[in-house]
Amino acid sequence: MAVSAIADIKQPMCPSRLILEHVTSRWGVLVLVALLERSYRFSELRREVGGVSEKMLAQTLQTLERDGFVHRDAKPVIPPRVDYSLTPLGIGAAEQVSELGRWIERQVDAVQAAREAYDEARARS
Repeated sequence: MAVSAIADIKQPMCPSRLILEHVTSRWGVLVLVALLERSYRFSELRREVGGVSEKMLAQTLQTLERDGFVHRDAKPVIPPRVDYSLTPLGIGAAEQVSELGRWIERQVDAVQAAREAYDEARARS
């Protein structure tokens, strides 16, 4: 499989765009941030992320596993036990989006004030 010598996310056909989409999707970010704390079983992770449907969590985990960010460890026991954790590549991605998430949390008041100012200005025009 040929890999682009120079990835440029601004280019429409760059494969990095799809990876960016997976990592920065709503559920992708939240799964990565949760798994940065520790490994989780599926039901634990669903509770930790909050608001994600079973179907979306399964799709997100599968996508992140395919991209090499998540490791799925299925243990051959009854009942079956599956644990999800981050790979070294996943830890790097999770640290990046986690920092962005913390920055956003610190900016909530400023963003809300900007929204209110914008809405007021639009209402006057």
